[in-house]
Amino acid sequence: MSRRPPSSPLLPALAAQVLGALPALAALVLVPGLAEIPLLPALAQGACAAIVSRLQRAPAWWIPIHLGFLPLAVLAARLPVPPAAWLGGFLVLLLVFWRTDRSRVPLYLSHRIVAECVAGLLPPGGGQVADLGCGEGGFLANLSRLRPDCSFLGVEHAPLPWLVARWRTRDLPNVVIRYGDFWNLDLGPFAAVYAFLSPVPMARLGEKAAREMGHGALLVSNSFPIPDLAAEDEIQLADPRRSRLYLYRPGA
Repeated sequence: MSRRPPSSPLLPALAAQVLGALPALAALVLVPGLAEIPLLPALAQGACAAIVSRLQRAPAWWIPIHLGFLPLAVLAARLPVPPAAWLGGFLVLLLVFWRTDRSRVPLYLSHRIVAECVAGLLPPGGGQVADLGCGEGGFLANLSRLRPDCSFLGVEHAPLPWLVARWRTRDLPNVVIRYGDFWNLDLGPFAAVYAFLSPVPMARLGEKAAREMGHGALLVSNSFPIPDLAAEDEIQLADPRRSRLYLYRPGA
């Protein structure tokens, strides 16, 4: 039986931090003088947490987070910053990233070059186009100006990017920004769907697209292919991210 993945990656990360703290606490008990140099036990805790994270087979990008979390917190505590500023920073990050631990989709921004390429892929006669997780709306703003014959719907679940997207597209009559979960969006009416997500939800997206998208409708995935589904075409772009677009016709 395969091991069921945790419902949130924050749970194993929290476990790694707690387990990593145990050797550091033991060192403080055995060598009380370390308390006068708090950065040293913090570095030890970070190293132990990183080791636990690797033993958990967590993604490699968690290692620098574990290594730097507590040491950076110790250094930040020495800064002459009022507590309200830390709270404000936390609230801003929360409003930007919201529940990324559940969606497994961070905030990715699509370059103008990507919009220019996607504009050429849309049906010549226009149609409805959806952007799943539209972020701050920059991609849709560029795309709508390039293809005024199309109507665009962007769906975003993080409050602050959604508000920014609403503001950026307020004067674009062919763009609608909706707040909510794009998994609840019926993909049937759309001639094309654009997604810049992460590797984690791609299999689910492929199943949803195959179930809902019409015959001949285009699914464009930026950077992340759908597993076990051959792309109709792949396009390598010259944007700063060196993005690769994967093109699918799931309804076929």
